Amino acid sequence: MGIFTNILAAEKQMRVGIHVGHWERAPADLTAVAQEAERAGFDSVWTSEAWGSDGLVLLTWIAAHTHRIAVGTGILQIPARTPANVAMAAITLDHLTGGRMRLGLGTSGPQVAEGWYGERFERPLERSDEYIRIVRAILQRKDPVRFEGVHYRLPAVGGSGLGLPLKAEVVPLRADLPIYLAAMGPKNVSLAASVADGWLPLFYSPENRDIFEDGLERGFESGGRSRENFDVSPVVPVAIGEDLDECRDALRSTIARYIGGMGTRGANFYNSLVRRYGYEEAAERVQALFLDGKRAEAVASVPDALVDELSLAGPVQRVRERLEVWAGAGVTTLLGRVRDARTVRLLAEAAARHLA
Repeated sequence: MGIFTNILAAEKQMRVGIHVGHWERAPADLTAVAQEAERAGFDSVWTSEAWGSDGLVLLTWIAAHTHRIAVGTGILQIPARTPANVAMAAITLDHLTGGRMRLGLGTSGPQVAEGWYGERFERPLERSDEYIRIVRAILQRKDPVRFEGVHYRLPAVGGSGLGLPLKAEVVPLRADLPIYLAAMGPKNVSLAASVADGWLPLFYSPENRDIFEDGLERGFESGGRSRENFDVSPVVPVAIGEDLDECRDALRSTIARYIGGMGTRGANFYNSLVRRYGYEEAAERVQALFLDGKRAEAVASVPDALVDELSLAGPVQRVRERLEVWAGAGVTTLLGRVRDARTVRLLAEAAARHLA
C-alpha cells in the first residue's frame, strides 16, 4: 500500500488550502485572511462550526468577499440540519459562487449531538450514510426524492399524511458537487471512501498513513469508487516562525484539548487515534490531566514528536520540507489551519510550488 500511495502522490500534485475554523466571540478578521489566501493562489478556504457559531453563515460571508478561491465547509455537523436543508444551502451557495462550493459533513460527537442539538447519537455510521445518500439524490434531481431509512424517511411517516415526494425546484449548478466526510476511525474512513468524494481527517499523521489504508481500500471496493478521484484533505495546524519551540508551544494546547478534552475517558476519537499512532502513554497522561482540570500540565505533556507529526511548525524552510512529507503520503489537498494573514503569507512562501 505504501508504494502505491507514493506512486500516486508523485503523479498527482498536492494542492494547499487553508482552514480558518469557526467564528468566535472576539474573532480575527477571517475575511481578510481568506482574501490573502486568494491573492496568494491557495486552492480553497474552509470554515467549521461548534456550538455557537454557524459554519455556513461564515462561509457565505467569506464567499461574498472573494472571487476565485474555492469555499468549503469543514465541517457542517450532521445533527444540526436535515439532509434537505444542507442540500438546499449547497445548491444555493454553489450557484452564488459560480461553482466554488465544497460540502464537508461530519457527525460531531455525542456531547454536542445530544447536549446541543438534542439529537440522539446512535448508529452514527448508518446515519451519515443515509444523510449523504439523500443529499446526493437531491443534487442529482432525477426524480422526486423518496427515502426509507432507519434515521430518515422522505416523505415523513405519520403526521398529516399530506407529504409528497418532491424534487428540488432549483436545478443545481453541479449535480456532482463534491461531498466530503470527516472521519478518523476505521469504519468511518471506509464509509468516506465508499460514499464521499473526499475525506477530511483531523490530526492525520503522514508517518502513520498506512493505518488508514485498509479502511480506504475497503470503502473504495464496497462503493465501487476509485482512489484516483478521491480527495484526501487533512486539516493541519500551522505555526510558522524562526523559533521551533515557540511554534510547537503555540500548537500544543490545541492538540491537548482534542486528545484530552473532546469526549470522555472511554469515548474520545482523537485520543484513540493518537494511541494508534503509538503514543499510548502520552495519550493516557494528557487525557487524565485534562479531565482532572490540570490543563497547563496536560498541554506540557504533549510530546514534541507528536506535535511535529500532526502539524506544520517552525521556520519556513522546515515547513517547506515537511510539506513534501505530506505530499508523499498520498495527501491531495492539505488544509493549513490558520487564522491570520501573516501566517497565510508565510505558508504561501513555504508551499509556493503547490499553489496556483
